Amino acid sequence: MSDQELRSQLYAAFKHRAMLYYLIFDELRQALDETRAIEILQRAIRRRGEVVGQKYAPFAPDNLTALRDAFLANIPDDGRMFSARVDRCDGEHLDMTLQTCPLRDAWQEAGLSERDVATMCRIAAAIDEGTFVGAGFAFSADTWQPGSEGCCHLHIRPGTG
Repeated sequence: MSDQELRSQLYAAFKHRAMLYYLIFDELRQALDETRAIEILQRAIRRRGEVVGQKYAPFAPDNLTALRDAFLANIPDDGRMFSARVDRCDGEHLDMTLQTCPLRDAWQEAGLSERDVATMCRIAAAIDEGTFVGAGFAFSADTWQPGSEGCCHLHIRPGTG
């Protein structure tokens, strides 16, 4: 298998994940309501992030430089999948912009409304929250909104130890 075929399959797998997130969300919001659907899906995704975050726990609570390097090294396709740009990294702040996102691309390609795409981005960011908080850091994100540059803006801070 060529590198291009493998790359295509990798991106397709992420888009498949995105569509599963959306279909589960859509079923939940029909059965319950949108607020509950968001809460349930975010909790589940956050739990998965907590497992992923264990590989970053050795850097907690405050080695943001090592966290940055390890996180960037784990982005698929040599970092191209999310094209993370480090906006700031010092002893108190690690701010990154994910300039591309195959999940957001999948939702847009599927014709979801901008409102639903923004909701799905907010839901999907729960994996990052679980990852970084689960590793022992403080975390917040500004997720994609219509007309915004890039995709998610991640804000990681030292944890409380």
